[in-house]
Amino acid sequence: MWQIQTLTAEQQALRDGLSQQLGISPMAASLLVRRGITTRAEASAFVHPSLSQLHDPMLMAGMREAEHRLSQAVENGEKILIYGDYDVDGTTAVALMYRFLSSFYTNIDYYIPDRYTEGYGISFRGVDYAQAEGCTLIIALDCGIKSADKVAYASKRGIDFIICDHHMPGSERPQAVAVLDSKQDDDPYPFKELSGCGVGFKLAQAYAQTHHLSFEQALNPLLELLAMSIASDIVSLTGENRVLAYYGIRQINTHPSVGLQGLLKMTDLEGKQVNISDLVYRIGPRLNACGRIKSGRAAVELLISQDATVATEIAQTIESFNSERKEKDEKITQEALQQLESDPEHLNKHTNVAYGADWHRGVLGIVASRLTENYYRPTIVLANTDDGLIAGSARSVGGFDIYSAIDSCRDLLTNFGGHTFAAGLSMQPQNLREFKRRFEAYVAAHISDEQQVPVLRVEEELQLGDIDKPFYNVLRHLEPFGPDNPHPRFVTRNLINNRYTKRVGKQGEHLKLDLTDRNVAISGIAFGKGDMAMYIQNGNAVDVCYSLEQNTYNGMTTLQMMVEDIVPTEKVE
Repeated sequence: MWQIQTLTAEQQALRDGLSQQLGISPMAASLLVRRGITTRAEASAFVHPSLSQLHDPMLMAGMREAEHRLSQAVENGEKILIYGDYDVDGTTAVALMYRFLSSFYTNIDYYIPDRYTEGYGISFRGVDYAQAEGCTLIIALDCGIKSADKVAYASKRGIDFIICDHHMPGSERPQAVAVLDSKQDDDPYPFKELSGCGVGFKLAQAYAQTHHLSFEQALNPLLELLAMSIASDIVSLTGENRVLAYYGIRQINTHPSVGLQGLLKMTDLEGKQVNISDLVYRIGPRLNACGRIKSGRAAVELLISQDATVATEIAQTIESFNSERKEKDEKITQEALQQLESDPEHLNKHTNVAYGADWHRGVLGIVASRLTENYYRPTIVLANTDDGLIAGSARSVGGFDIYSAIDSCRDLLTNFGGHTFAAGLSMQPQNLREFKRRFEAYVAAHISDEQQVPVLRVEEELQLGDIDKPFYNVLRHLEPFGPDNPHPRFVTRNLINNRYTKRVGKQGEHLKLDLTDRNVAISGIAFGKGDMAMYIQNGNAVDVCYSLEQNTYNGMTTLQMMVEDIVPTEKVE
Protein backbone atom coordinates (compact mmCIF):
# COMPACT_ATOMS: atom_id res chain seq x y z
CA MET A 1 0.00 0.00 0.00
CA TRP A 2 1.29 3.45 -0.91
CA GLN A 3 0.68 6.13 1.69
CA ILE A 4 1.35 9.56 0.27
CA GLN A 5 2.02 11.98 3.10
CA THR A 6 0.28 15.33 3.12
CA LEU A 7 1.25 18.48 4.96
CA THR A 8 -1.10 20.20 7.37
CA ALA A 9 -2.00 23.83 6.74
CA GLU A 10 0.54 24.83 9.39
CA GLN A 11 3.24 22.70 7.75
CA GLN A 12 2.42 24.17 4.35
CA ALA A 13 3.01 27.66 5.74
CA LEU A 14 6.32 26.53 7.24
CA ARG A 15 7.25 24.91 3.92
CA ASP A 16 6.57 28.12 1.99
CA GLY A 17 8.59 30.18 4.44
CA LEU A 18 11.50 27.76 4.36
CA SER A 19 11.39 27.63 0.57
CA GLN A 20 11.69 31.40 0.41
CA GLN A 21 14.41 31.65 3.08
CA LEU A 22 16.62 28.96 1.55
CA GLY A 23 15.87 29.60 -2.10
CA ILE A 24 14.79 26.01 -2.75
CA SER A 25 11.68 24.56 -4.34
CA PRO A 26 8.56 24.01 -2.21
CA MET A 27 8.95 20.30 -3.03
CA ALA A 28 12.43 20.26 -1.48
CA ALA A 29 11.31 22.38 1.48
CA SER A 30 8.58 19.80 2.19
CA LEU A 31 11.27 17.17 2.78
CA LEU A 32 12.81 19.32 5.50
CA VAL A 33 9.50 20.20 7.18
CA ARG A 34 8.57 16.51 7.45
CA ARG A 35 11.80 15.99 9.39
CA GLY A 36 10.87 18.71 11.86
CA ILE A 37 13.14 21.29 10.26
CA THR A 38 11.31 24.61 10.08
CA THR A 39 13.95 27.36 10.33
CA ARG A 40 17.10 28.35 8.49
CA ALA A 41 19.20 27.56 11.59
CA GLU A 42 17.69 24.07 11.96
CA ALA A 43 18.20 23.42 8.26
CA SER A 44 21.83 24.49 8.49
CA ALA A 45 22.46 22.25 11.51
CA PHE A 46 20.81 19.28 9.81
CA VAL A 47 22.42 19.51 6.37
CA HIS A 48 25.82 20.50 7.79
CA PRO A 49 26.38 18.18 10.78
CA SER A 50 29.19 19.27 13.08
CA LEU A 51 31.17 17.38 15.71
CA SER A 52 30.47 20.37 17.96
CA GLN A 53 26.88 19.08 18.11
CA LEU A 54 28.01 16.04 20.14
CA HIS A 55 26.90 16.09 23.77
CA ASP A 56 29.31 16.23 26.69
CA PRO A 57 29.83 12.58 27.68
CA MET A 58 29.86 13.58 31.34
CA LEU A 59 26.10 14.18 31.08
CA MET A 60 25.59 10.40 31.01
CA ALA A 61 24.80 8.84 34.37
CA GLY A 62 27.80 6.91 35.72
CA MET A 63 30.31 8.43 33.28
CA ARG A 64 32.45 10.14 35.91
CA GLU A 65 32.76 6.87 37.83
CA ALA A 66 33.52 4.95 34.63
CA GLU A 67 36.19 7.40 33.47
CA HIS A 68 37.77 7.50 36.95
CA ARG A 69 37.96 3.68 37.16
CA LEU A 70 39.44 3.44 33.67
CA SER A 71 42.02 6.11 34.50
CA GLN A 72 42.86 4.29 37.73
CA ALA A 73 43.40 1.02 35.84
CA VAL A 74 45.73 2.72 33.35
CA GLU A 75 47.68 4.51 36.09
CA ASN A 76 48.11 1.29 38.08
CA GLY A 77 49.03 -0.84 35.07
CA GLU A 78 46.04 -3.17 35.56
CA LYS A 79 45.12 -5.62 32.84
CA ILE A 80 41.88 -4.59 31.11
CA LEU A 81 39.60 -6.98 29.23
CA ILE A 82 37.41 -5.47 26.52
CA TYR A 83 34.30 -7.65 26.19
CA GLY A 84 31.69 -7.38 23.43
CA ASP A 85 28.93 -9.16 21.61
CA TYR A 86 29.53 -11.09 18.36
CA ASP A 87 27.44 -8.93 16.01
CA VAL A 88 28.56 -5.82 14.11
CA ASP A 89 27.68 -3.46 16.96
CA GLY A 90 29.58 -5.57 19.49
CA THR A 91 32.67 -6.25 17.37
CA THR A 92 33.00 -2.64 16.20
CA ALA A 93 32.63 -1.52 19.82
CA VAL A 94 35.41 -3.86 20.94
CA ALA A 95 37.62 -2.74 18.04
CA LEU A 96 36.93 0.91 18.90
CA MET A 97 37.87 0.55 22.57
CA TYR A 98 40.90 -1.61 21.74
CA ARG A 99 42.18 0.85 19.14
CA PHE A 100 41.59 3.80 21.48
CA LEU A 101 43.32 2.28 24.52
CA SER A 102 46.16 0.66 22.57
CA SER A 103 47.21 4.08 21.29
CA PHE A 104 48.59 4.84 24.77
CA TYR A 105 48.32 1.61 26.81
CA THR A 106 49.37 -1.98 26.15
CA ASN A 107 48.08 -4.12 29.02
CA ILE A 108 44.76 -4.96 27.34
CA ASP A 109 43.02 -7.99 25.87
CA TYR A 110 39.63 -8.56 24.24
CA TYR A 111 36.99 -11.27 24.37
CA ILE A 112 34.10 -12.16 22.08
CA PRO A 113 31.74 -14.87 23.41
CA ASP A 114 30.91 -17.84 21.24
CA ARG A 115 27.39 -17.54 19.84
CA TYR A 116 26.66 -21.25 20.25
CA THR A 117 28.34 -22.28 23.50
CA GLU A 118 28.03 -19.03 25.47
CA GLY A 119 25.23 -17.11 23.82
CA TYR A 120 24.56 -13.40 23.89
CA GLY A 121 26.01 -11.09 26.51
CA ILE A 122 28.32 -11.62 29.47
CA SER A 123 29.10 -15.27 30.17
CA PHE A 124 30.56 -17.03 33.19
CA ARG A 125 33.19 -18.47 30.86
CA GLY A 126 34.19 -14.95 29.85
CA VAL A 127 34.60 -13.93 33.49
CA ASP A 128 36.66 -17.07 34.13
CA TYR A 129 38.87 -16.13 31.17
CA ALA A 130 39.39 -12.65 32.64
CA GLN A 131 40.40 -14.15 35.99
CA ALA A 132 42.78 -16.64 34.38
CA GLU A 133 44.44 -13.84 32.41
CA GLY A 134 44.83 -11.63 35.47
CA CYS A 135 42.35 -8.97 34.40
CA THR A 136 40.97 -6.74 37.14
CA LEU A 137 38.68 -4.59 34.97
CA ILE A 138 36.22 -5.65 32.27
CA ILE A 139 34.72 -3.05 29.93
CA ALA A 140 31.54 -4.64 28.56
CA LEU A 141 30.29 -3.18 25.28
CA ASP A 142 26.86 -3.68 23.66
CA CYS A 143 25.89 -6.02 26.51
CA GLY A 144 25.79 -6.35 30.29
CA ILE A 145 22.72 -4.34 31.29
CA LYS A 146 20.88 -7.56 32.19
CA SER A 147 23.91 -9.50 33.51
CA ALA A 148 23.65 -8.80 37.24
CA ASP A 149 24.55 -12.40 38.12
CA LYS A 150 27.74 -12.40 36.01
CA VAL A 151 28.81 -9.03 37.39
CA ALA A 152 28.32 -10.33 40.94
CA TYR A 153 30.28 -13.47 40.01
CA ALA A 154 33.15 -11.30 38.74
CA SER A 155 33.10 -9.08 41.82
CA LYS A 156 33.69 -12.06 44.08
CA ARG A 157 36.82 -12.75 42.01
CA GLY A 158 38.17 -9.23 42.36
CA ILE A 159 37.12 -8.10 38.88
CA ASP A 160 35.33 -4.78 38.34
CA PHE A 161 32.92 -4.05 35.49
CA ILE A 162 32.20 -0.94 33.45
CA ILE A 163 29.07 -1.62 31.39
CA CYS A 164 28.49 0.29 28.12
CA ASP A 165 25.12 -0.86 26.81
CA HIS A 166 22.15 0.53 24.90
CA HIS A 167 19.53 -2.18 25.43
CA MET A 168 16.52 -1.86 27.69
CA PRO A 169 17.44 -2.43 31.36
CA GLY A 170 16.09 -5.39 33.27
CA SER A 171 14.49 -5.36 36.69
CA GLU A 172 17.86 -5.60 38.49
CA ARG A 173 20.70 -3.17 37.83
CA PRO A 174 24.13 -4.85 37.79
CA GLN A 175 26.36 -3.81 40.69
CA ALA A 176 29.12 -2.60 38.41
CA VAL A 177 31.49 0.30 39.02
CA ALA A 178 29.43 2.13 36.40
CA VAL A 179 26.49 1.26 34.17
CA LEU A 180 26.42 3.47 31.09
CA ASP A 181 23.08 3.18 29.30
CA SER A 182 21.00 6.26 28.54
CA LYS A 183 17.84 4.12 28.46
CA GLN A 184 17.93 3.88 32.25
CA ASP A 185 15.04 5.78 33.81
CA ASP A 186 17.27 8.06 35.87
CA ASP A 187 19.74 8.91 33.09
CA PRO A 188 19.66 12.61 32.07
CA TYR A 189 21.68 12.11 28.88
CA PRO A 190 19.89 14.05 26.09
CA PHE A 191 20.14 11.39 23.37
CA LYS A 192 18.69 7.94 24.04
CA GLU A 193 19.41 6.08 20.79
CA LEU A 194 23.17 5.50 20.74
CA SER A 195 24.40 2.14 19.50
CA GLY A 196 26.46 -0.04 21.83
CA CYS A 197 29.55 1.14 19.96
CA GLY A 198 28.29 4.70 20.45
CA VAL A 199 28.16 4.29 24.24
CA GLY A 200 31.71 2.93 24.15
CA PHE A 201 32.72 5.95 22.12
CA LYS A 202 31.30 8.28 24.78
CA LEU A 203 33.54 6.58 27.37
CA ALA A 204 36.54 7.07 25.09
CA GLN A 205 35.48 10.69 24.54
CA ALA A 206 35.23 11.25 28.31
CA TYR A 207 38.71 9.80 28.87
CA ALA A 208 40.12 11.90 26.02
CA GLN A 209 38.56 15.07 27.47
CA THR A 210 39.84 14.39 30.96
CA HIS A 211 43.37 13.65 29.78
CA HIS A 212 43.47 16.39 27.12
CA LEU A 213 43.89 14.01 24.19
CA SER A 214 43.28 15.53 20.77
CA PHE A 215 39.86 14.62 19.35
CA GLU A 216 41.32 14.66 15.85
CA GLN A 217 44.13 12.24 16.66
CA ALA A 218 42.56 10.04 19.35
CA LEU A 219 38.94 9.82 18.21
CA ASN A 220 38.55 10.76 14.53
CA PRO A 221 40.05 7.47 13.25
CA LEU A 222 37.44 5.58 15.31
CA LEU A 223 34.45 7.21 13.62
CA GLU A 224 34.46 4.65 10.79
CA LEU A 225 33.59 2.00 13.36
CA LEU A 226 30.66 4.06 14.63
CA ALA A 227 29.28 4.43 11.09
CA MET A 228 29.36 0.64 10.62
CA SER A 229 27.73 0.10 14.01
CA ILE A 230 24.97 2.68 13.52
CA ALA A 231 24.15 1.40 10.02
CA SER A 232 24.08 -2.28 10.95
CA ASP A 233 22.28 -2.02 14.30
CA ILE A 234 19.37 -0.06 12.76
CA VAL A 235 19.35 2.69 15.38
CA SER A 236 17.84 6.13 14.85
CA LEU A 237 19.75 8.27 12.34
CA THR A 238 18.94 11.52 14.08
CA GLY A 239 20.75 13.54 16.75
CA GLU A 240 24.22 12.32 17.68
CA ASN A 241 23.91 9.22 15.52
CA ARG A 242 23.46 11.41 12.44
CA VAL A 243 26.62 13.37 13.29
CA LEU A 244 28.64 10.24 14.08
CA ALA A 245 27.47 8.39 10.96
CA TYR A 246 28.10 11.43 8.75
CA TYR A 247 31.69 11.83 9.92
CA GLY A 248 32.23 8.09 10.07
CA ILE A 249 31.32 7.72 6.40
CA ARG A 250 33.58 10.67 5.60
CA GLN A 251 36.40 8.88 7.44
CA ILE A 252 35.78 5.69 5.46
CA ASN A 253 35.90 7.59 2.18
CA THR A 254 39.04 9.58 3.00
CA HIS A 255 41.17 7.64 5.51
CA PRO A 256 39.87 4.07 5.94
CA SER A 257 41.82 1.90 8.35
CA VAL A 258 44.07 -0.85 7.04
CA GLY A 259 41.59 -3.48 8.17
CA LEU A 260 38.62 -1.85 6.49
CA GLN A 261 40.61 -1.44 3.28
CA GLY A 262 41.12 -5.21 3.32
CA LEU A 263 37.36 -5.72 3.55
CA LEU A 264 36.60 -3.19 0.82
CA LYS A 265 38.84 -5.21 -1.51
CA MET A 266 36.46 -8.16 -1.10
CA THR A 267 33.63 -6.08 -2.57
CA ASP A 268 33.47 -3.74 -5.55
CA LEU A 269 33.60 -0.77 -3.17
CA GLU A 270 37.36 -0.21 -3.24
CA GLY A 271 38.06 3.21 -4.70
CA LYS A 272 34.36 4.17 -4.69
CA GLN A 273 32.38 6.49 -2.45
CA VAL A 274 30.83 4.33 0.28
CA ASN A 275 27.37 5.30 1.54
CA ILE A 276 25.10 4.12 4.34
CA SER A 277 23.44 1.49 2.12
CA ASP A 278 26.84 -0.04 1.39
CA LEU A 279 27.45 -0.39 5.12
CA VAL A 280 24.03 -1.97 5.68
CA TYR A 281 24.04 -4.39 2.74
CA ARG A 282 27.70 -5.00 1.86
CA ILE A 283 29.97 -4.43 4.85
CA GLY A 284 27.70 -5.30 7.79
CA PRO A 285 26.67 -8.77 6.57
CA ARG A 286 30.31 -9.74 6.08
CA LEU A 287 31.27 -8.70 9.61
CA ASN A 288 28.18 -10.42 11.00
CA ALA A 289 29.05 -13.61 9.12
CA CYS A 290 32.06 -14.12 11.41
CA GLY A 291 29.95 -14.64 14.52
CA ARG A 292 27.27 -16.52 12.59
CA ILE A 293 29.59 -19.09 11.05
CA LYS A 294 32.63 -19.30 13.32
CA SER A 295 33.70 -16.52 15.71
CA GLY A 296 33.25 -12.78 15.99
CA ARG A 297 36.94 -12.55 16.88
CA ALA A 298 37.78 -12.56 13.18
CA ALA A 299 35.85 -9.30 12.74
CA VAL A 300 37.78 -7.66 15.59
CA GLU A 301 41.10 -9.00 14.29
CA LEU A 302 40.36 -7.38 10.94
CA LEU A 303 39.19 -4.04 12.35
CA ILE A 304 42.27 -3.60 14.59
CA SER A 305 44.76 -4.88 12.01
CA GLN A 306 47.61 -2.57 10.99
CA ASP A 307 49.24 -4.90 8.47
CA ALA A 308 47.80 -4.81 4.93
CA THR A 309 48.83 -8.38 4.12
CA VAL A 310 47.29 -9.75 7.31
CA ALA A 311 44.14 -7.67 6.76
CA THR A 312 43.72 -9.08 3.24
CA GLU A 313 44.08 -12.64 4.53
CA ILE A 314 41.50 -12.09 7.28
CA ALA A 315 39.14 -10.40 4.82
CA GLN A 316 39.39 -13.39 2.48
CA THR A 317 38.47 -15.69 5.37
CA ILE A 318 35.53 -13.44 6.22
CA GLU A 319 34.40 -13.55 2.60
CA SER A 320 34.32 -17.36 2.77
CA PHE A 321 32.22 -17.11 5.96
CA ASN A 322 29.82 -14.82 4.13
CA SER A 323 29.46 -17.25 1.20
CA GLU A 324 28.70 -20.08 3.61
CA ARG A 325 26.21 -17.86 5.42
CA LYS A 326 24.35 -17.16 2.17
CA GLU A 327 24.03 -20.88 1.38
CA LYS A 328 22.66 -21.72 4.81
CA ASP A 329 20.35 -18.72 4.78
CA GLU A 330 18.77 -19.69 1.44
CA LYS A 331 18.33 -23.35 2.40
CA ILE A 332 16.75 -22.68 5.80
CA THR A 333 14.49 -19.95 4.43
CA GLN A 334 12.99 -22.40 1.94
CA GLU A 335 12.51 -25.06 4.64
CA ALA A 336 10.89 -22.52 6.97
CA LEU A 337 8.52 -21.30 4.26
CA GLN A 338 7.47 -24.88 3.51
CA GLN A 339 6.89 -25.51 7.22
CA LEU A 340 4.67 -22.45 7.60
CA GLU A 341 2.68 -23.22 4.45
CA SER A 342 2.03 -26.78 5.58
CA ASP A 343 0.11 -25.51 8.63
CA PRO A 344 -3.61 -25.49 7.71
CA GLU A 345 -4.18 -22.57 10.11
CA HIS A 346 -1.30 -20.49 8.78
CA LEU A 347 -3.37 -18.07 6.71
CA ASN A 348 -5.54 -17.23 9.74
CA LYS A 349 -2.64 -16.45 12.08
CA HIS A 350 -1.09 -13.13 13.04
CA THR A 351 2.43 -14.54 13.61
CA ASN A 352 5.07 -16.74 12.02
CA VAL A 353 6.88 -19.15 14.35
CA ALA A 354 9.16 -21.66 12.60
CA TYR A 355 11.32 -24.28 14.30
CA GLY A 356 13.96 -26.59 12.89
CA ALA A 357 15.92 -28.74 15.32
CA ASP A 358 19.14 -28.70 13.31
CA TRP A 359 18.88 -25.31 11.63
CA HIS A 360 22.10 -23.29 11.82
CA ARG A 361 21.52 -20.78 14.59
CA GLY A 362 23.81 -18.21 13.03
CA VAL A 363 21.32 -17.33 10.30
CA LEU A 364 18.04 -17.47 12.20
CA GLY A 365 17.76 -13.68 12.39
CA ILE A 366 18.24 -13.37 8.62
CA VAL A 367 15.66 -16.08 7.99
CA ALA A 368 13.22 -14.34 10.35
CA SER A 369 13.65 -11.13 8.33
CA ARG A 370 12.96 -12.99 5.08
CA LEU A 371 9.84 -14.64 6.48
CA THR A 372 8.63 -11.25 7.66
CA GLU A 373 9.06 -9.92 4.13
CA ASN A 374 7.20 -12.90 2.68
CA TYR A 375 4.35 -12.97 5.23
CA TYR A 376 4.06 -9.55 6.82
CA ARG A 377 3.76 -10.66 10.44
CA PRO A 378 5.86 -10.65 13.64
CA THR A 379 8.16 -13.63 13.18
CA ILE A 380 10.29 -15.93 15.33
CA VAL A 381 12.66 -18.59 13.98
CA LEU A 382 14.03 -21.19 16.42
CA ALA A 383 16.48 -24.09 16.55
CA ASN A 384 18.05 -26.42 19.12
CA THR A 385 21.06 -25.35 21.15
CA ASP A 386 23.97 -27.49 22.35
CA ASP A 387 22.74 -27.28 25.95
CA GLY A 388 19.29 -28.71 25.28
CA LEU A 389 17.36 -25.48 24.88
CA ILE A 390 15.49 -23.99 21.96
CA ALA A 391 16.70 -20.53 20.97
CA GLY A 392 16.21 -18.10 18.14
CA SER A 393 15.60 -14.65 16.76
CA ALA A 394 12.54 -12.45 16.39
CA ARG A 395 11.74 -9.74 13.86
CA SER A 396 8.76 -7.42 13.78
CA VAL A 397 6.70 -5.39 11.34
CA GLY A 398 6.34 -1.62 11.21
CA GLY A 399 5.04 -0.12 14.44
CA PHE A 400 4.60 -3.35 16.40
CA ASP A 401 6.65 -3.90 19.60
CA ILE A 402 7.78 -7.52 19.43
CA TYR A 403 9.87 -7.14 22.61
CA SER A 404 6.70 -6.53 24.62
CA ALA A 405 5.05 -9.54 23.00
CA ILE A 406 7.95 -11.76 24.04
CA ASP A 407 8.06 -10.16 27.49
CA SER A 408 4.42 -11.20 28.01
CA CYS A 409 5.65 -14.83 27.82
CA ARG A 410 8.69 -14.32 30.05
CA ASP A 411 7.65 -17.09 32.48
CA LEU A 412 8.12 -19.60 29.62
CA LEU A 413 11.60 -18.36 28.73
CA THR A 414 15.07 -18.96 30.11
CA ASN A 415 16.39 -15.74 28.60
CA PHE A 416 15.42 -12.96 26.22
CA GLY A 417 16.47 -9.46 25.20
CA GLY A 418 16.40 -6.99 22.36
CA HIS A 419 14.53 -4.02 20.92
CA THR A 420 11.08 -3.06 19.65
CA PHE A 421 11.72 -4.55 16.21
CA ALA A 422 14.24 -7.34 16.89
CA ALA A 423 14.91 -9.68 19.78
CA GLY A 424 16.46 -12.97 20.84
CA LEU A 425 15.04 -15.62 23.16
CA SER A 426 15.53 -19.13 24.53
CA MET A 427 13.31 -21.66 26.30
CA GLN A 428 12.97 -25.25 27.42
CA PRO A 429 11.69 -27.51 24.58
CA GLN A 430 8.55 -28.43 26.50
CA ASN A 431 7.50 -24.75 26.53
CA LEU A 432 7.50 -24.28 22.76
CA ARG A 433 3.87 -25.21 22.12
CA GLU A 434 2.52 -22.99 24.89
CA PHE A 435 4.83 -20.16 23.85
CA LYS A 436 3.53 -20.29 20.27
CA ARG A 437 -0.05 -20.19 21.53
CA ARG A 438 0.49 -17.27 23.91
CA PHE A 439 2.68 -15.32 21.50
CA GLU A 440 -0.01 -15.64 18.82
CA ALA A 441 -2.73 -14.62 21.29
CA TYR A 442 -0.80 -11.55 22.45
CA VAL A 443 -0.05 -10.37 18.93
CA ALA A 444 -3.65 -10.98 17.79
CA ALA A 445 -4.91 -8.86 20.69
CA HIS A 446 -2.45 -5.99 20.27
CA ILE A 447 -1.58 -5.62 16.60
CA SER A 448 -3.61 -3.11 14.61
CA ASP A 449 -5.03 -3.66 11.13
CA GLU A 450 -2.63 -1.03 9.77
CA GLN A 451 0.38 -2.85 11.22
CA GLN A 452 -0.54 -5.99 9.29
CA VAL A 453 -0.21 -4.37 5.87
CA PRO A 454 3.20 -3.36 4.46
CA VAL A 455 3.10 0.36 3.81
CA LEU A 456 5.37 2.35 1.53
CA ARG A 457 5.29 5.88 2.93
CA VAL A 458 5.71 8.31 0.07
CA GLU A 459 7.00 11.86 0.54
CA GLU A 460 5.82 13.45 -2.70
CA GLU A 461 4.10 12.73 -5.99
CA LEU A 462 6.53 14.06 -8.61
CA GLN A 463 6.61 14.78 -12.31
CA LEU A 464 9.85 13.74 -13.96
CA GLY A 465 10.50 17.40 -14.69
CA ASP A 466 10.71 18.03 -10.92
CA ILE A 467 13.80 15.82 -10.69
CA ASP A 468 16.59 18.29 -11.42
CA LYS A 469 20.04 18.88 -9.94
CA PRO A 470 18.92 21.45 -7.30
CA PHE A 471 16.24 19.04 -6.08
CA TYR A 472 18.71 16.15 -5.87
CA ASN A 473 21.20 18.42 -4.11
CA VAL A 474 18.69 18.83 -1.27
CA LEU A 475 18.21 15.06 -1.17
CA ARG A 476 21.95 14.50 -0.97
CA HIS A 477 22.23 16.84 2.00
CA LEU A 478 19.62 14.82 3.91
CA GLU A 479 21.98 11.82 3.98
CA PRO A 480 22.80 9.58 5.75
CA PHE A 481 19.37 7.98 5.66
CA GLY A 482 18.00 5.43 8.09
CA PRO A 483 15.44 5.04 10.90
CA ASP A 484 13.71 8.36 11.71
CA ASN A 485 15.33 9.91 8.63
CA PRO A 486 14.10 7.60 5.88
CA HIS A 487 15.36 7.64 2.33
CA PRO A 488 12.66 9.74 0.60
CA ARG A 489 10.26 7.77 -1.59
CA PHE A 490 8.38 9.33 -4.47
CA VAL A 491 5.61 8.34 -6.85
CA THR A 492 5.39 9.25 -10.52
CA ARG A 493 2.34 8.17 -12.52
CA ASN A 494 1.51 7.36 -16.12
CA LEU A 495 5.01 6.46 -17.33
CA ILE A 496 5.60 4.44 -20.48
CA ASN A 497 8.51 2.58 -22.02
CA ASN A 498 11.03 4.87 -23.64
CA ARG A 499 13.23 2.36 -25.48
CA TYR A 500 15.27 -0.03 -23.40
CA THR A 501 13.12 -1.56 -20.62
CA LYS A 502 14.15 -5.22 -20.28
CA ARG A 503 14.65 -8.15 -17.93
CA VAL A 504 18.05 -8.53 -16.26
CA GLY A 505 19.60 -10.92 -13.73
CA LYS A 506 20.64 -14.56 -13.98
CA GLN A 507 17.05 -15.69 -14.46
CA GLY A 508 15.55 -12.44 -15.66
CA GLU A 509 14.10 -11.81 -12.22
CA HIS A 510 14.96 -8.09 -12.18
CA LEU A 511 13.86 -5.22 -14.39
CA LYS A 512 16.01 -2.55 -16.03
CA LEU A 513 13.73 0.39 -16.73
CA ASP A 514 13.85 3.14 -19.32
CA LEU A 515 10.71 5.21 -18.82
CA THR A 516 9.29 8.51 -20.00
CA ASP A 517 6.34 10.79 -19.29
CA ARG A 518 6.50 11.73 -22.98
CA ASN A 519 8.69 14.76 -22.21
CA VAL A 520 11.46 13.56 -19.89
CA ALA A 521 13.11 10.12 -19.72
CA ILE A 522 14.68 8.38 -16.73
CA SER A 523 16.32 5.01 -16.10
CA GLY A 524 15.78 2.74 -13.12
CA ILE A 525 16.21 -0.69 -11.61
CA ALA A 526 13.43 -2.76 -10.04
CA PHE A 527 14.64 -5.84 -8.18
CA GLY A 528 12.31 -8.82 -8.36
CA LYS A 529 9.98 -7.13 -10.85
CA GLY A 530 11.11 -8.88 -14.03
CA ASP A 531 7.58 -10.16 -14.70
CA MET A 532 6.49 -6.58 -15.51
CA ALA A 533 8.83 -6.32 -18.52
CA MET A 534 6.44 -7.51 -21.22
CA TYR A 535 3.59 -5.37 -19.88
CA ILE A 536 5.72 -2.22 -20.14
CA GLN A 537 7.33 -3.20 -23.44
CA ASN A 538 3.83 -3.51 -24.93
CA GLY A 539 3.26 0.20 -24.33
CA ASN A 540 1.17 0.04 -21.17
CA ALA A 541 1.47 2.91 -18.69
CA VAL A 542 2.60 2.32 -15.11
CA ASP A 543 2.79 4.16 -11.78
CA VAL A 544 6.14 3.81 -10.04
CA CYS A 545 7.13 4.14 -6.37
CA TYR A 546 10.87 4.77 -6.00
CA SER A 547 13.80 6.52 -4.35
CA LEU A 548 16.54 8.33 -6.24
CA GLU A 549 20.25 7.52 -6.40
CA GLN A 550 23.18 8.52 -8.54
CA ASN A 551 24.46 5.96 -11.01
CA THR A 552 27.93 6.23 -12.53
CA TYR A 553 28.63 4.23 -15.69
CA ASN A 554 31.47 4.72 -18.17
CA GLY A 555 32.39 7.94 -16.42
CA MET A 556 28.88 9.38 -16.76
CA THR A 557 26.82 10.13 -13.63
CA THR A 558 23.04 10.24 -13.90
CA LEU A 559 20.08 9.97 -11.56
CA GLN A 560 18.17 6.71 -11.55
CA MET A 561 15.08 5.33 -9.88
CA MET A 562 15.54 2.60 -7.28
CA VAL A 563 12.07 1.15 -7.77
CA GLU A 564 10.24 -0.46 -4.87
CA ASP A 565 6.87 -1.03 -6.52
CA ILE A 566 5.23 -0.80 -9.97
CA VAL A 567 1.51 -0.96 -10.70
CA PRO A 568 -0.52 -0.46 -13.88
CA THR A 569 -1.81 3.08 -14.27
CA GLU A 570 -5.52 3.25 -13.58
CA LYS A 571 -7.34 4.42 -16.69
CA VAL A 572 -9.69 7.31 -16.06
CA GLU A 573 -12.71 7.17 -18.38
